[in-house]
Amino acid sequence: MKRKTLTLSIVAVAGAWIAATAGLYAAMWQPPETFGAIMSHVPGVAMMVLPFRPLWMSARAGHLQIGDQAPDFSLRPLHGEGAVTPVTLSQEYKSKPVVLVFGSYT
Repeated sequence: MKRKTLTLSIVAVAGAWIAATAGLYAAMWQPPETFGAIMSHVPGVAMMVLPFRPLWMSARAGHLQIGDQAPDFSLRPLHGEGAVTPVTLSQEYKSKPVVLVFGSYT
């Protein structure tokens, strides 16, 4: 009887861990706003128990390799001349060299 209870407990914990890991991975594929809203409800201890880093690296890896051309995009400048008109990478690249710098300010 004890062995059966122990086995059921282990299976239940493993099932809960797998379900939580799958849910976290699914959340990581969402847009940043949705992911942030989901993560605001996740307790900190979950980051110690779930494989956050490998899941994150897999979900956000992308497909570009070093030397690949950057995908075209448009952004609205925050300040300066033409702050209303979007800047498109392909248009800027035609007239001058472009350097893309990505970083996190959070």
